[in-house]
Amino acid sequence: MDLFEYMGQKFEESNSPLASRLRPKKLEDIVGQDHIIGEGKLLYRAIKADKIGSVIFYGPPGTGKTTLAAVIANTTSSEFVKINATTAGKKDMQEVVEQAKKTAAMYQKKTILFVDEIHRFNKAQQDYLLPFVEDGTVILIGATTENPYFEVNPALVSRSRVFELHELDSDSIKIILQRAIEDKECGLGSYKAVLDTEALDFLADAANGDARGALNALELGVLTTPRESDGLIHITLDVASECIQKRNIRYEKDGDNHYDTISAFIKSMRGSDPDAAVYYLARMLYAGEDPKFIARRIMICAAEDVSNADPHALVVAVNASLAVERLGMPEGRIVLAQAAIYVATAPKSNSSINAIDKAMNVVKNSKTYHIPSYLQDSHYSGAHNLGRGVGYIYPHDYPGHYTYQQYLPDELVGERFYEPGELGHEGNIKVPLNRDNKT
Repeated sequence: MDLFEYMGQKFEESNSPLASRLRPKKLEDIVGQDHIIGEGKLLYRAIKADKIGSVIFYGPPGTGKTTLAAVIANTTSSEFVKINATTAGKKDMQEVVEQAKKTAAMYQKKTILFVDEIHRFNKAQQDYLLPFVEDGTVILIGATTENPYFEVNPALVSRSRVFELHELDSDSIKIILQRAIEDKECGLGSYKAVLDTEALDFLADAANGDARGALNALELGVLTTPRESDGLIHITLDVASECIQKRNIRYEKDGDNHYDTISAFIKSMRGSDPDAAVYYLARMLYAGEDPKFIARRIMICAAEDVSNADPHALVVAVNASLAVERLGMPEGRIVLAQAAIYVATAPKSNSSINAIDKAMNVVKNSKTYHIPSYLQDSHYSGAHNLGRGVGYIYPHDYPGHYTYQQYLPDELVGERFYEPGELGHEGNIKVPLNRDNKT
């Protein structure tokens, strides 16, 4: 590195965001994630002993994935190379692999390759890395906000240990914020700023587990707030509120939180908990989820989990879907809430899905049974000559608009697909008439 590169690096470091400047360099300085880097834990021991193997760090933004990689870079005797999957291509990986082979041959040193946002690599790029991870040419450290079991090559996952990082709790973020406001070398200590207790509590809570978001808000507050007569910059609750105008909600429409939230929403309706259903509905709407997507899930739940215990549930759900399209937001939130509450509080039955799934299974695994001739279509010339419709009994010609007749193919007589429940409307369904009363 020449003088100009050195000066450029120093300038970049001094002008980098607060979260980057404060990134811990030692394992002991990391706040939170005790479940994986607490003293005595496997990852803690591996980093301390410089015996790290291929790992994937998985967790939401701002929880310390890159920080852990930086600590490993500062403590390992191996070569450490970092690339970002959003900008790196196959050529970059080829260069890393070739250099790793030379380093191993010339200096007997291993190479650790840190791939940030590894889920951004396509399958071919991930496949390229696989043999070099397998034979030890490189030790892979991947970081991802997406579930690696879905987004990363299964072969890579199987050769790595996955460590899940959790959202930081408020106490951990408070420690990080306090450290930032006091640190004169890397933090904001030289600005002589004071962080009020209420502001500290608010920032730690509103960050929703994202330390980077909390630090960005604090830095914005310190850099934009004028000094008061005492010569200090006071970060009050009002200042903190302006810096985080909208609470951070972890929700990406193609990420884990999307599927986790909609899953919790559906299970809350199925479990007859309207409060939880409305809460998860609010989370999705606040995060900008497509109301039409939510409406579709309510319709599915109405048919799958309420069924004929309350046939009106599907009517409400379908009409809610139409109303949301016509009304838009924010009024649509009321319609969705009404439908979700109706489905959540309705009597439950899964008889319809059981019936169709059982019937589909019979159709899939059996030959195509002959439809009784008297049930076949007779509305064409010559049908009668073929015996189509001959012998069909018209139910409306009989008292109560019912008389026994066999409708299933001969091979399936006695098979029961639909078993009505005892709750709501299904308790009054008289299906057994056609099964048991053959008079």
